[in-house]
Amino acid sequence: MDVVFLDLALKEADEAIEYYEDQMRDLGKSFFNELFSSIDIILQHPKAWTKVGDKTRRCLLKRFPYFIFYIDEPEQITITAVGHQHRDPEYFSDRGV
Repeated sequence: MDVVFLDLALKEADEAIEYYEDQMRDLGKSFFNELFSSIDIILQHPKAWTKVGDKTRRCLLKRFPYFIFYIDEPEQITITAVGHQHRDPEYFSDRGV
């Protein structure tokens, strides 16, 4: 199964990695590793997380206060957002949530 990021979700992930790397050396790398470890688990068990919209599910990261919004499609997982848990939920509302 493939993983596809919406452009905005990829930008959010890059910004979070950059932010954490600015806070402490290798913290951005740790965020990256946790993000993609979570995506690997989503690939194995795509229906395991809470539905937050008609098609969208939310996976919470363990170490960082972030989540992954994704859509489980027949041939791929589409990452629609990589968001901070304290961000206004309206920010993500136009992405199928």
